[in-house]
Amino acid sequence: MHRTFALAAVLAAGFALPAQAACYADYKAKQDNPLRLHYGVMQVSDGACSPGAARAEIAPRLSAQGWTLLNVVSVFGPEGLNERKGNAGAYFLRY
Repeated sequence: MHRTFALAAVLAAGFALPAQAACYADYKAKQDNPLRLHYGVMQVSDGACSPGAARAEIAPRLSAQGWTLLNVVSVFGPEGLNERKGNAGAYFLRY
């Protein structure tokens, strides 16, 4: 009985933890020959919610599509999506 109660307490504590918020990064990228530039926004994993970690996640995703990451402008939560949507245009959550 004591074991069952202890297990229920542990499970209840786990459910009480706050959920991780989604993380996004805005970035600038380029293609050569001819030169093309774009500004975009993409979702990154919760573990990549710092500029350096986001860079490591974004660069290969863009490279697979023929783009070179120039820089990560910032990382932010869902509250920053609306203000960046217009500037990102076709590259808003594309990759």
